[in-house]
Amino acid sequence: MAQSHVRIHRFRKGLAALAGFAVAAVGAAAASPAVAESSAVDPQVVAYVEVNSNDLANVADYTLTDSGKPAVDLAIIFAANINYDGEKAYLHFNDRVTATLDDAENQIRPVQERGTKVLLSVLGNHQGAGFANFSSYEDADAFAAQLADAVTTYGLDGIDFDDEYVQYGANGTPQPNAQSFGWLATALRDRLGPDKIISLYAIGETYTVTDFSKFDVAGVIDYAWNPYYPTYNAPTIPGFGDKSRLGAAAIDLANVSAATATDFAQRTVADGYGVYVAYNLTGTDQSDLLSGITQELKGEATEYRPAP
Repeated sequence: MAQSHVRIHRFRKGLAALAGFAVAAVGAAAASPAVAESSAVDPQVVAYVEVNSNDLANVADYTLTDSGKPAVDLAIIFAANINYDGEKAYLHFNDRVTATLDDAENQIRPVQERGTKVLLSVLGNHQGAGFANFSSYEDADAFAAQLADAVTTYGLDGIDFDDEYVQYGANGTPQPNAQSFGWLATALRDRLGPDKIISLYAIGETYTVTDFSKFDVAGVIDYAWNPYYPTYNAPTIPGFGDKSRLGAAAIDLANVSAATATDFAQRTVADGYGVYVAYNLTGTDQSDLLSGITQELKGEATEYRPAP
């Protein structure tokens, strides 16, 4: 089954429930494996690409006007799925995700050659398997092995966890538990090593049920960001680290005003956050919106240079 692509639930009133988490031990958090320590925040622009309807290669068309650097730091293939075969979770690619990965030479490598990291988003698929209901470390590690194999096979730069569209308890699957995601993320970090990126789209039971104190969250997860468009609200994860690894700004490029996009960028800099999330980068010229963002984050406008 292919994943749904209409994300209207992002506007639901779920933020109040998430606000109950408290940030603890920020100053003592360990440095993230794949994120270099720096005294100055270098805000990262994250762009999700719905590959069912758009080419990932479009990301390479956006360049900062003065330096020639990429306007997008992290490009995310949206999305693979966590599926359930009646006994265990397994990684599933729909036809368009498969086509994108198989055509890495034209879809992925040009983006990476511009200096942008490419991650694979993994999403629920209206089944009972999710990141929050593994019953043991061994079960979680078995799924982590599939994720790590995809990263290696297709030359990707990491994995993004997006706990949406999971029907926990369906098909006789377990309910979420506090340790499951910690097992999965830790197993994946062990398999990927320190140089790949693991990010958390802070939504669903993976965010609300997980006890982040039960694993080395600061040493395992590189980034966590706001999933609700268009809002400005950073996730709170005990022991995660400083603001440079968090994203408060989240917009849908196809459904946001230039004023809002720019305002969120200004607030990101003022508040010291290190991530700005833009969903739905398409094949059209979105450089005006991106310019308002990158001018504030990086001191340069963005220009659109479509490949031949």
